[in-house]
Amino acid sequence: MKKPASAPRSKVRRKTREELNQEARALKRKKKHRGHSAGSRATGSESASGGKGQKQQKDPRIGSKTPIPLGVTDAPVTRQHKPKSEKPMLSPQDELDMLENDERLDALLERLEEGEALTAEEQTWVDAKLDRIDELMQKLGLSYDDDEEDEDEEEKQEDMMRLLKGGK
Repeated sequence: MKKPASAPRSKVRRKTREELNQEARALKRKKKHRGHSAGSRATGSESASGGKGQKQQKDPRIGSKTPIPLGVTDAPVTRQHKPKSEKPMLSPQDELDMLENDERLDALLERLEEGEALTAEEQTWVDAKLDRIDELMQKLGLSYDDDEEDEDEEEKQEDMMRLLKGGK
């Protein structure tokens, strides 16, 4: 049995070309906004990028970077202390000779003898050097007054001899 050739169809209205174009544009707009915006790698979030221009905060839990020996050592490592002054230790006589031949000290003492005033820094330096010379001379048993004392003693002995002999 054959079906009739023309069956009653429901009336469906066909869309016009203009309506189809508007639907297509709307669909295109929806699809256009899918996904990430253009340039998301360059202008993305700060946590995703390395932050070349910004410094990252240091983790306070990270400790010292000094290496630790892992094996057993025979002797504990001890650091040698450097001497405070790099100058070799001189004997008192050598140091005294060096100070007596110091050109700067001689020049400053000459200026003092001429009556010139020294700056505070120069004066403290001269005083320190003269004090050191005094210390060294006392260590070595020398003194400035040796010659003067000898002369004074000789004069006293001569005076005593005059008195004893009944001189004037």
